[in-house]
This record gives sequence, structure tokens and C-alpha cells, in this order.
Amino acid sequence: MQITLLLPEIALSLASLVLFFCTLGRFRDRTLQAITTTLSLISLGAALCAYGQEGMLFFNTYRVDLLSQLFKVIITFGLFLVLCIAPGSRGVERKYLAEYYLFLTIGAMGLVLLVSSHELLTIVMSLEIASFAICVLIPLRSLKLHRDQMEAAIKYFLFGVSTIGIMLFGMSYLFGLANSTYLGDLAERLPALVRSEPLAVVGMVMMLCGFFYKLSLFPMHFLTPDIYEGSANETAAYYSTLPKIAAVALLIRLVSLAGVEAGRLTWVLALLAVLSMTVGNLAALVQNDLKRLLAYSSIAHAGYVMIGILSMNSLGLAASVYYMLGYLLMNLACFHVIYQLAPNGENLTFDHLRGLYCRSPLLAATLAAGAFGLTGIPPTIGFTGKFLIFTAAFQKGFHLLVILAVVNAAISLFFYLKMVRAAYSQVDDLGEAVPLTIQARLIGLFFIASIILTGVLPQWFIALAKESVAGLP
Repeated sequence: MQITLLLPEIALSLASLVLFFCTLGRFRDRTLQAITTTLSLISLGAALCAYGQEGMLFFNTYRVDLLSQLFKVIITFGLFLVLCIAPGSRGVERKYLAEYYLFLTIGAMGLVLLVSSHELLTIVMSLEIASFAICVLIPLRSLKLHRDQMEAAIKYFLFGVSTIGIMLFGMSYLFGLANSTYLGDLAERLPALVRSEPLAVVGMVMMLCGFFYKLSLFPMHFLTPDIYEGSANETAAYYSTLPKIAAVALLIRLVSLAGVEAGRLTWVLALLAVLSMTVGNLAALVQNDLKRLLAYSSIAHAGYVMIGILSMNSLGLAASVYYMLGYLLMNLACFHVIYQLAPNGENLTFDHLRGLYCRSPLLAATLAAGAFGLTGIPPTIGFTGKFLIFTAAFQKGFHLLVILAVVNAAISLFFYLKMVRAAYSQVDDLGEAVPLTIQARLIGLFFIASIILTGVLPQWFIALAKESVAGLP
């Protein structure tokens, strides 16, 4: 077994071990932040070094290929960005800061394991590692400020357990029909079963429910706004991005098992995509809390990315991978602004954005870049991602689906631009200027530049994404 195949997993495991020993002693907050950020950067370097490696491990239950390696790079990069936008983790209980960083790293390790899992039970185990880490992260919000994080954690746990039960039930159907839990065997047998056996379609949809929950796709979206609202701002930034990226990786891999002509399964997924976009955008229109707005926004974006996945062509799948990179950048740009405007880790409303362009022009520009990207306004990565996804779906013949998606994108224009309008609105009392460290300024500039440049120059990443999905069945 080549050790280089598992470099990201080894790096994150060692990082978790180091942070575990940190929980046994007393360290200053800055020291813990520096240790965790350095370890996440090492993990990102390990993922980059391992990129391009391919192989099957652990009796063919663990597959290292270009698709999994690309997602590992994105996940470790996302972990590094989450730590960078939240220096000191102000919204977390101080005495549990070491434990917070520990479970943040364990959660990322579970997601890295998940994207390479190539057998149904291995997928469940990896999913549980990532899920239980989040169950621990949510209650660690500072008790002096909020107490609804306990409710959010309980909701996440109970609904998550129910979802896993549905997922296992669906897996049992597929196992009964295909007589195997290995994805390689399922790829050979499922296409014919999906076309001839209605129970195979039911089993596939039930199995995918576990990833619908991570992606916040309808109908597994109900508790997403409560979880965002009850979590610390830094935890919400993590929860809103990294688990969704891993969920897309598994959805691409699992939906491809049904074959290019999935028939009834395709129409079920198309219906869920439309409902997710519509419910998410319409509910976001009436939100005042920024995190609840971003929660409903994530429900809508889950519908967009699902369109690319169910297109089942190289452009659609590659566009879905590209879109998740863009979603990571755009969403974290918004959470970077929220974190900087909430010195005590409190939840923000539109009133907190009033006059932001005078108090901090850079934060206002960062928020505008993130909001324009999420809306799909050129030349941002959000526009390019939506354009590629809609093009792939149109080529597949999903004309009505594309029309409904464009209508939903137009609806989202209202509440995203409402954020920008609030930031650039004039008020009588502007308040004090928002102090920004050099790190915060550099991160803001990075988000603005990356959202625009990756939208204008998408070719390099689209080429990587197409190469990564080329090996799928």
C-alpha cells in the first residue's frame, strides 16, 4: 500500500491527535489558534501532494481517485479558510476552545474519509464521524450569550439519526436487489434494476436522503435555519460549506451508479431540485436574521447543484464540482463579514449592516462580492457556475427545469441585493468604524479577488473537474 495515497487522512489524524493532547493542558487562545491553523495548512499541503494518486485500499472499500482527491483539496482548503476568517473563535466557550478545534478537525477528517468511501457501510461510518463532530461543535457556543444552541444541537442529532435510519433502510433494499454493498458491483447491476424495478428507485432515493440532509435539499431541509441560527458564527460557516461539499461528492458518485438513463430516478431528483430552489428562495424573502437568510439560501443552492448532478454528463458533473468551490468562497465571504461585525459572536440582522460602506469599505465590498456571486451576477464565479449547470441541463433536454431555475435565480436577486443595499445605505448615525486586523483585510481582499477571477477564468478548474469525473461509471 502506497503511503502517499492516504496523506490527507494521515495529516488530519495526526492533527486530531495533537489537538487531543492540547485538551489535556492549558494553552492561550492565540496558541491554540496558531497550532490548529498550522495543522490545517499542513493537511492542505498533504492533500495537494497526494493529488493525482489513484488506488483501491482496504479490500476495495476505499477508493482514491481524481474525484476524491480533488474534493479532499477543497475540504482541507475550506477548513483552513474557516479557521482564518474566525481568529480566536469569539463565539465559542473559552474553556472548551481546544475541544472545539479538535472536533472541527475530526469533522473534516470524517468528510475526507467520506469522499473516498466506496462501500455502503464504509460510507455510513464516515458520515457518522463527520456528523457526531458537528453534534459536539454546535453546543460549544458561549452560554453567556445564547442558550438556543442546545436546542439546535438536539434537533440536528435527532433529525440526523432519523435520516441515517432512512438511509440504511434504502441501502437494505439495494443490497437485497443487487446482492452487494460495493459501489463497483452496484455500478454494474443498478442501471438495469433502476429501469425495471420500482423498488430500486425507492431504495436509491431513501439512501440519498442522508446526503440530502447534509446538502439541505428538500425535503430534508426543515431544521437547517434553526441549526444556523443556534450555532456560533464560525460553526455556522463550517456547517454551511464543508459537509455540503462532501455531500455533493457522494451524490455525484452514487447517482452515477444508476447510469446515464436513470428514468424515474432522474425525474424524482428533478422534482426535489425544483422544490428546494422554490422553497429556499421564497422563504429567504421574509428573513431578517442574516444566518437564517443564508440557511434558506443554502437550500436553494442545493437545488441548483442538483440540476448539474442529474444532468449526468461531463459538463454537468464538472459544473457541480466547480459550483461547490464557488459556493465555498461566496458563503465564507458573507460569514467573514458577519464574524467581523459581531465582536461578541451575536447573530446579526439587516440593521447591523446599515452604513457599513462608511464604517468599513472593505467589508462592504466583500459582502457585495459574496452576495453578487450567490445571486449569479457576472463576472462572479456564481454566474459562471450557474451558466455551466444550466447549459448542461439544457443539453440534456431539461428545458422546463432550466426555466424554473432561472426564475428562482431572479427571485433570489431581491434578498441578496437587499443585503448589499443595507450595507451601502445612508444612515444618520454611522456608528464607530469597524477595526480590522491585517489578516482580516487580506482575507477580505482574497475573497473579492477569488470570486471574480475564478468566475472570469474558470477553464483551469473546469478542466480538473472534467478529468476527475471522467472515471465515473
